[in-house]
Amino acid sequence: MADDVVCEGRPGTALSDGYSWRKRLFHFLIIAGPGLMVMLADTDVGSIVTAAQSGAQWGYRLLWLQMLLIPILYLVQEMTVRLALATHKGHGDLIKEQFGVTWSWISVGTLFLSAIGALVTEFSGLSSVGTLFHVSPVFSVGLAVVLLLVVVISGSYRKVELVGICVGLFELSLVISAVMAHPDLNAMRIQFFNIPLRNGSYLNLLAANIGAVIMPWMIFYQQGAIVDKDVCLSCKDDLKCSRWDTGIGSIMTQLVMAAVLVVTAATLGRVNPDAPLDSVGEIARALTPLIGGLSGKILFAVGVTGAALVASIVVSLAAAWGFGELLGVNRSLNMKFVEAPWFYVAFALGVIAAGLVVLSGLPLVNLCIGVEILNSLLLPVVLGFLILLAFRVLTPPFAMRMWEKVIVVVVYFTVVILGVVVVLGLI
Repeated sequence: MADDVVCEGRPGTALSDGYSWRKRLFHFLIIAGPGLMVMLADTDVGSIVTAAQSGAQWGYRLLWLQMLLIPILYLVQEMTVRLALATHKGHGDLIKEQFGVTWSWISVGTLFLSAIGALVTEFSGLSSVGTLFHVSPVFSVGLAVVLLLVVVISGSYRKVELVGICVGLFELSLVISAVMAHPDLNAMRIQFFNIPLRNGSYLNLLAANIGAVIMPWMIFYQQGAIVDKDVCLSCKDDLKCSRWDTGIGSIMTQLVMAAVLVVTAATLGRVNPDAPLDSVGEIARALTPLIGGLSGKILFAVGVTGAALVASIVVSLAAAWGFGELLGVNRSLNMKFVEAPWFYVAFALGVIAAGLVVLSGLPLVNLCIGVEILNSLLLPVVLGFLILLAFRVLTPPFAMRMWEKVIVVVVYFTVVILGVVVVLGLI
């Protein structure tokens, strides 16, 4: 495995050979970021709505799934880490190299569709948060668009990553909301192991939660981010750090998902399980009287805003990197606008287009449901390419063991089958 790799191109020995814990921590902080960033973005507005519905309708009976999804999410994203470190190429670049231009167009096309849909969902969430405090959607969405453009176009990769992580950490306010909801621990213990797998409604939400945790744009983003950050190609400590980065992010994002589920299970699931929860606004209006009025509303709004903003950064950058890889043009946050104009134009167009769609007056609830269906249909394509690349490109010491290959294949077919369940349940 990659633990046997030495660090080439850097003076000295590997960090494991006599380095102090302070130097190891400093090294981790230098390398970490892409995994945490993409995982914070994973808990986006659509995922929050899905978790809220799960808790309201089924109490704590889907809490076990949030825990189970931690290793599954890690396993999928860890493949992007290996591919990035082994090849120093983005996901779109590898598909074009290994399968040809046509398949590259298809793959990046799925990314664009998924990214635009996700951006619309994020901005609709920001719009809903604004209306909770009587702020015009034009102002809230317009401000978000301007902030995103300023942060990305005027920054470097490390600055953008730092801003994204700091904003995303506001999601942890949702964990505080879960504590404020005073969940019944005995009911949680009983319902945790009460799994009604024969119930069609339960299966639909189970599938939706799986679909909400693995997004097509996550794969493109993390691989592109590691390349743009210029992590050492063959350093065993960099691989270890990237894995820890991904693992910590996986735990954190599912902790937030579990917190949202617990909030609604402890409140709406107890007093009004049939409350409509198709948007962030509906969730907040239903929850805030039960978790503390204004303070509960503010905590929930802060968490959703952080989730929506970091997801918007990740989604738009994933699309811009995919676009640049497809056309073979400069694509890096470390380049100025004049050095990589198409990269920044693609980023800006995606953000502005999504903002205009949200402000156009289209029925956003139906649009968000459509996005869920779209992700369910697109994920098998993107995840399929990821697995094929991992099997085809990775050689020792980055190659996957046989048991790892078996697990990812099982995960793939499970996701495909449950994706079909989601589509059938939403149509």
